[in-house]
Amino acid sequence: MKKWLLRILVVFLLFVAGVAIWVLRNRRDRHPDYQVDLHIKPGQQPGRLTVGFGLQTITPTISDTWNDVNKDARYREEDGDTYNDLNNNGKFDPVWIAGFHNRKPANGIHDEVWARAMVIDDGNTRLAFVVLDAIGFMHDDVVDIRELIPEEWGIDYTMIASTHTHESNDLIGIWGPDEFHSGVDPQEMERLKQQTVKAIAQAIESSRPAKLLFAQDISGTDEALVKDTRKPIVKAPGVFVMHVVDAETDATLGTLVNWANHPEVLWSKNLLISSDFPHYIREAVEKGVVSDTTRLKAGLGGTTIYFNGAIGGLMAPHPSIGIPDAFTDSLYFEPSYDKAKAIGDQIGLMALGAVENPDTVIERASISIRAKTLTMELDNPMLLLASSIGLLNRGGPGINTLRTEVAAFKVGPATFLCIPGEIYPEILHGGVENPAGRDFDIEPIEVPAIQNQMPGKYRFYVGLANDEIGYIIPKSEWDNELPYLYLDERDTYGEENSLGPNTGPVIYQELLNILNELKQ
Repeated sequence: MKKWLLRILVVFLLFVAGVAIWVLRNRRDRHPDYQVDLHIKPGQQPGRLTVGFGLQTITPTISDTWNDVNKDARYREEDGDTYNDLNNNGKFDPVWIAGFHNRKPANGIHDEVWARAMVIDDGNTRLAFVVLDAIGFMHDDVVDIRELIPEEWGIDYTMIASTHTHESNDLIGIWGPDEFHSGVDPQEMERLKQQTVKAIAQAIESSRPAKLLFAQDISGTDEALVKDTRKPIVKAPGVFVMHVVDAETDATLGTLVNWANHPEVLWSKNLLISSDFPHYIREAVEKGVVSDTTRLKAGLGGTTIYFNGAIGGLMAPHPSIGIPDAFTDSLYFEPSYDKAKAIGDQIGLMALGAVENPDTVIERASISIRAKTLTMELDNPMLLLASSIGLLNRGGPGINTLRTEVAAFKVGPATFLCIPGEIYPEILHGGVENPAGRDFDIEPIEVPAIQNQMPGKYRFYVGLANDEIGYIIPKSEWDNELPYLYLDERDTYGEENSLGPNTGPVIYQELLNILNELKQ
């Protein structure tokens, strides 16, 4: 072999080896020994409950702003877009907004985004319940936070979910300056983790003997605020509330509000950091449903935690649906903060109205928990590529697998089901179909509906809990190839943001398993 050919071969092999090492490093398992297999059974006698709430801001710092010349919400120097070097360091320091598309730097803060925590204790078991104003928070990062929590705090299990707001900073990676560079700021990520731990500490320090008041509005009024953008038309109706008061004074400690809708009212052109409609739900429940001159309902005070439910499919406050203003005859279609407030006010009215006549009040209860680590197949070439090049900062036990988690816990008459992504409502509530055009010629697998298998009178669904694995789609509704579902002219949305067609059946079965074990 000629020397020049040998040199080329050596260089090529070195290049291949370098790429392989780089990919393997990006796909490395960040927590190789981590495993959850937790089963805490209820005590023989219900214990007196203590509950505390905490909140810490996780709002990113906006160092620089920019000038969007053609108003497309995409920063492109080739379009003439320029930046304002507010920190005078000679370069653009953007905060990339997650959701819709990349190249979207924030131009300011509309409302603070938060880590909001509740710690509940029955005398035997202590549970931390945390919700972040984020589009999603991956399992590796959840584990990082858990490892920061001191053992002496006595927390048996920490659940961390995301509201799924499309208007806060990128904590996943795919909404950066382009398709090949992450939008996650490592310093902001580390700060968020520290702030989350502080919120948990604050909840522990503020804990008081408590009463839990359970209420719900299942009238269906909220369905008008949600559009199901993919057949079959199955929504996740209802506003579910757990109101917590001091057992001695009846003063509000905090309130949990559960409702299912994508927080994306502000849509794709918004350039301000915001938690979207969850901000207005929390404001309404804490401070009341108010306008400049009118108060429709008084607030409860305390700290409100809003968490999302079954939003796959896709449940959205789409611009095609009008949201009624609670105070006027106005109907909001176009994306705006007025529309976001209108949704917050409507859900706030439902939550506050339900709390006025709670269905159940308890002071003593037992906490039971079942949580389990899963190894899932990553059968999505684009997500595997994104992970391999470091766009997504998560690895797994194998080259095409990742680690995630399912959980359920029961507090007295209420069950909370923790789902690691955006599950399609028909899996929870029934209505899975096998329409013409499906990729797999099978009968529905994800039956019967999960809600019928849940113990307790009150059922809370915690979406994007402990992970964001994307859409959890019934396999009989999977559609990546022609013909399209229901023989429609357009393709479906969801599959490109799912781990793969077996995700739905696996998550469904594992959720059923932990619910059955929770009953034991």
